[in-house]
Amino acid sequence: MPQSNVIILTDPESDFSLHQNRVTVLPIQGEYSREKLMLQRIRSYITFLDIRLEKLSQEQGRITHFIFSDSDIAVIDDLGQIFEKYQDFHVALTFRNNKDQPLNSGFIAVRGTRDGILRARTFLQKVLEVYSSKYMKASRMLGDQLALFWVIKSDASFDAKRFSKAQAFIKEIGGASVLFLPCATYNWTPPEGAGQFHGMPLDVKVVHFKGSRKRLMLEAWNYFSSSADISDMLCLILKSGRTKYDF
Repeated sequence: MPQSNVIILTDPESDFSLHQNRVTVLPIQGEYSREKLMLQRIRSYITFLDIRLEKLSQEQGRITHFIFSDSDIAVIDDLGQIFEKYQDFHVALTFRNNKDQPLNSGFIAVRGTRDGILRARTFLQKVLEVYSSKYMKASRMLGDQLALFWVIKSDASFDAKRFSKAQAFIKEIGGASVLFLPCATYNWTPPEGAGQFHGMPLDVKVVHFKGSRKRLMLEAWNYFSSSADISDMLCLILKSGRTKYDF
């Protein structure tokens, strides 16, 4: 996505000496302790959306969509098609067939219209309130995902069985039109296993190097960048055993 801009949301104390086109750093005040890091991330997303709302009136009708992602994610295809193919959603989440943790917060898309930003902000504010009231004692990497699922399943008409099929769908949740995208395509994680080769589905658009898979990021990205065909990145040589924690 060469025309996209990258904005790094971070704490004011961290020093990023970056000299890259289309990359900016946005420090946001908050609590960045390990215990409250995921809680702060939601707060930072809300603060960013507030900033965008203020700037929207200055941009004379120009619409810019946004994707919040973990820092261990690699985008390997154009994600702009999400906003063209599904034109009625305000916020997009990714799901997998997991009974207790079907949603992964590493990828959240927001439509950049005023209505989209406002409704996404309201939705995330609800997630923040649920996190603060119900999941502060959860593992520090799980609270936001548990809060996300609580907000979704609290809608009486929502059928969690839809997570069993890797097919995109849209559902109205708390006044926001939520697009659910399958992790298999939009938040795919390489399986782990000592010394094994694993294929990657051809339609993957986002690779998520969770846990100990982070060690593969640079090698995999360099391999992908040097290849003229995405199929050359089909196999990753995985050198260590399965990670204990897979969020």
